[in-house]
Amino acid sequence: MQETGVCSRIENTGGGLMKEYIYVENEKKSKLKFGILKKDIVFTISLLLAIVSCLFHPPKLDYINFKVLISLFNLMLVVKALEDLKLLDKFAIAILSKCHNSKSVSAILILLCLFSSMLVTNDVALITFVPLTLIISKIIQASMLDTIILETIAANIGSSLTPMGNPQNLFIFTYYEIRPIQFFTTILLLVVLGIVLLFFFNQRLKSKTLEMELPYILIKNKKKATVWGVLFGIISASILGVLNYKLAFIIAFGTACILDIKLLKKIDYLLLITFICFFIFIGNISELKVVHTFASENLKSPTSIFFSSIFLSQLISNVPAAIFLSKFSVNWQPLLVGVNLGGLGTIVASLASVISFKLFIKREPLKSKMYLIRFSFYNFSILALLTLVYYFTMKYQNFF
Repeated sequence: MQETGVCSRIENTGGGLMKEYIYVENEKKSKLKFGILKKDIVFTISLLLAIVSCLFHPPKLDYINFKVLISLFNLMLVVKALEDLKLLDKFAIAILSKCHNSKSVSAILILLCLFSSMLVTNDVALITFVPLTLIISKIIQASMLDTIILETIAANIGSSLTPMGNPQNLFIFTYYEIRPIQFFTTILLLVVLGIVLLFFFNQRLKSKTLEMELPYILIKNKKKATVWGVLFGIISASILGVLNYKLAFIIAFGTACILDIKLLKKIDYLLLITFICFFIFIGNISELKVVHTFASENLKSPTSIFFSSIFLSQLISNVPAAIFLSKFSVNWQPLLVGVNLGGLGTIVASLASVISFKLFIKREPLKSKMYLIRFSFYNFSILALLTLVYYFTMKYQNFF
């Protein structure tokens, strides 16, 4: 009887330990899942918005812009390859060797984002130069949070100058059949004023004197570096429409499988899912009858188009805002300026801004809240100033 009692107690204890172990493991898994949601604020918001919007309207496959997703995948793959091959490090050292302080480094990076975005879109500019900025930040051992935010603003402002700089410009340019000279004269003031404000904010950054021995970066595998460099050109050509983006994907995917299949594990797939969630939310909201009814009744004047395009961009981003509002107005000038100004403001106003935020918090997860606070300060300050200046300028020119 005594032995049976001991065995019974051991079995009971063992069962309790097993239950406790299972409970702890389940708790770890749930913490891991919710940890991702807490860590990635933009992904969490996009997921919630997509789920809630599906309650009002069933999603469609047409909502998802596969060209954007595939092009984004291609770019992340080639930039990660260039980073692993130390090509970005070499570029970073080349920039640092020409500068004496962190402020001048920031100025160069901001200008690179500004001018490159005019040719290769704001998304490409940020995917290329934000990782470079993070490498430089590590080398000089100084936070470049403000620089990355100003780079994001620079990419959004610079891309507004050309029809191929961003998707909303390309859409408006072709939809309204605008002549190039009309396009440039309408948007030029925004870019000029934007550059002035970027210079002002860059001058206010804290400057750290760069006194260090810069390491010599040796590119060990020059053949691989050449292949990925050529591939970056191919992907850029596909984004500009010179080459089919599906063909570029096959080439990029095939190259990764042959040269370094581990690269496929290093892609930020959560960023791609974030974009899918936003596409679903935007598509569902745009289909609602109440939205169409409200737009038909209130979007009759150029002034209403101008302010509505800025406001709507803050909620659903500037590309869908441009497509949606074009259905209700023939006044392309206030729409063009409005959606480009609307790229400033919230983190979702331009989906390019989501890219730089995600790239930053992947390296600096503890600074996500600080990033969003600083991002909001810079963006809304510049948005308010440019909106006021442009409104009175366009009113003087009888666009309103």
